[in-house]
Amino acid sequence: MILQTLIGEPWADYGLIDSGHGRKLERYGRFRFIRPEPQAMWAPATESWKADGEFVPGSDEEGGGRWFYEKPVPAEGWPLTWKDVTFQSSCTPFRHLGFFPDMAPVWDWMRERTADKADAEVMNLFGYTGVGTLAMSASGARMVHVDASKKSVAQARANADLSGMADRPVRWIVEDAAKFVAREVRRNRRYDGILLDPPKYGRGPDGEVWRLEEDLPALIANCRQLLDADSRFLFLTVYAVRMSALAIGELLRQAFADLPGEVEVGELAVREEARGLLLPTAIWARWKR
Repeated sequence: MILQTLIGEPWADYGLIDSGHGRKLERYGRFRFIRPEPQAMWAPATESWKADGEFVPGSDEEGGGRWFYEKPVPAEGWPLTWKDVTFQSSCTPFRHLGFFPDMAPVWDWMRERTADKADAEVMNLFGYTGVGTLAMSASGARMVHVDASKKSVAQARANADLSGMADRPVRWIVEDAAKFVAREVRRNRRYDGILLDPPKYGRGPDGEVWRLEEDLPALIANCRQLLDADSRFLFLTVYAVRMSALAIGELLRQAFADLPGEVEVGELAVREEARGLLLPTAIWARWKR
């Protein structure tokens, strides 16, 4: 398999300004923030970064840390826009800002795959705050949004209101993703596309435990049962650095061996505004017809 790179370019409400020495400086609307970034092993374009806030990681290996602010930042968040989607951004305890800007080229690609099909049915697993769901909904897809976090789904629905899409055909599901997909298989459901962005580790609403390396193969096998020869895509992103794009690509190649189409693999990256260099963020694999 040949590795490809999907590049997130700057847009009006987001940009990677500079990166280096294990950190990155980004703009989110009118605010600027500094966050840790282990992939930025190079030197930054400039050492004089000015930001409204910075996330400083904890000293343990569990990924803790906290935000420190130089200027007032709204605790309730502030609205941002990507194309026809408006959503709330905020400084979360998990170091990110309530969405993943490197997914923008994935949203574009999925919209292209279903552009010629009215009312395409697409499922977004581990859908979080719903920006990907709304990106597809805005293009005409009928969506099923699944996340184990009641709070995240509530934020996704609020983002639908912000975008003027509260009346769009979206099923908002608070449930463990693996359990929901297994039940859809038993119901003989089918989809035109599936997006899944699983975490490395997580818990469902009833205490279900998700471990990426152990549980991903079974989830992919069940997702395959929800797609057929007329389906358009499955897109998988993985942020666990110990995994390889080639490994998840082979997982998809075997799972989809009986369907027409092809499997592609690669990395997600964001283009830095200061120098145009690419900051890698995640790996991906996709099946497309």
